[in-house]
Amino acid sequence: MNGSITSGMPKAAEGRRGGPLIVTEDAELLDDLLRLCAAAGAEPEVHHGLPERGGGWEAAPLVLVGDDAAGRVRGAVRRPGVFLVGRDQDDPDVWRRAVEIGADHVLRLPDAEQWLVDRIADAAEGVGRQALTVGVIGGRGGSGASTLACALAVTAARGGHRTMLVDGDPLGGGLDVLLGGEQAEGRRWPDFAASRGRVAGGALEESLPRLHALRVLSWDRGDSVVIPPEAMRAVLAAARRRGGLVVVDLPRRVDEGVVEVLAQLDLGLLVVPAELRAVAAAKRVSSVVGMLLRDLRVVVRGPYAAGLDEEWVAEALGLPLAGELPAEPGLPAALDRGAPPGTDARGPLGRFCAAFWEQALAVGGSVTP
Repeated sequence: MNGSITSGMPKAAEGRRGGPLIVTEDAELLDDLLRLCAAAGAEPEVHHGLPERGGGWEAAPLVLVGDDAAGRVRGAVRRPGVFLVGRDQDDPDVWRRAVEIGADHVLRLPDAEQWLVDRIADAAEGVGRQALTVGVIGGRGGSGASTLACALAVTAARGGHRTMLVDGDPLGGGLDVLLGGEQAEGRRWPDFAASRGRVAGGALEESLPRLHALRVLSWDRGDSVVIPPEAMRAVLAAARRRGGLVVVDLPRRVDEGVVEVLAQLDLGLLVVPAELRAVAAAKRVSSVVGMLLRDLRVVVRGPYAAGLDEEWVAEALGLPLAGELPAEPGLPAALDRGAPPGTDARGPLGRFCAAFWEQALAVGGSVTP
C-alpha cells in the first residue's frame, strides 16, 4: 500500500477502574459530587481528609478535593488528577489553595458540572488513547465498501485487537446480516436514537452483538432509519474511547449524521471499481467527503476496464492510493454460505486487510488487545 497513516496508533483502554476519591466535609458539596459521580457511572470513595490506608490518595484514578478540605490534604504526595472543587465564584484565595495541594484544575459548580462528569467517567473507564477509527465509503453504489468494512473488522479481530464495527448506512441492509448475525442478541442503532451528551464506552461495548470476536453496531429490521446527529456523535465518541480499532461503513450521501462521523475519523478509504463511470461518480463523493476528512485514500477494486490501472484511478481522483483489491471469484459463494468477508486470510480481500493493518500498526505503534 502507498502512503502512510498520519495519526498515531491508539492503545486500547484498560478495563474499568474504581471511582474517584472525594475529600470533603461540606454536606451540600458532597451531595453534588455524589450526583455527578452517579451520572458518570462511577462509585466514589469519600473521606474527610487524607485516606488512612496507605496508597489511598495515590491509587485513586481521580481526586476531588472540596474547598473546605484543602488545608487537610496539604502536604500530600503530589500526583496528577487532583481537582479543587467548590461553589464560591468570587473566592480570591482559591488559586493559592490549588497551588498548595498541586491541583490540576479549579472547578466551580454548577458551571463545570458537565465537564467534571466527563472527567469522572474517563477516570472510571480507565480511558487511554482513543481508537484508530477508519471509515469506508463507496465511490458508487455496489462498489463493495460494506464488504471491505466487514473484512477489515474481521481481520483486526482475528489478529487479537479490540474491534468495533459501526454501520453508518441506514439503507445498507445491516452489517449484521452480512456477518450472518441478524438474529444475534444485542442493541441496534434505534436503541441509541435518544442518546445525548456522554455514552459510557464500556456499557456500549457490552450491549452490542458479539460476532466473530468483534462488536457490531448495526441496524434492526424496523422502519426507523434516522439517528439524530447528537446521538451519532455521542455513540461514536464512546466507541473510540474504548481504544483498539473502530471501522465505520458510511453511505455516499453526506447528511448531518455522517458529518459527525467524518469529524471523528482518523482516515477514510474510498472504494472505487476500476471503470470510468465509477471514477466519475467517486470524484463527486470525494469532493464532498474531502472537505470534511483530511486523510482520504482510494482503494481500487478490480477487474480493470481497458486502459485503466490503480495508479490512473488514484491520479484521476487526486487521492493517495491505499492499495488495489483484485477480484475474488469465490467471494459471493462464500457469503452465501454464511462466511463473513475476510474469513479467507489467503484470498485477495484477506490479504489486503492484513497488509492494511500491518502498515497501520507499524506506523502508529502497537495495539493492546
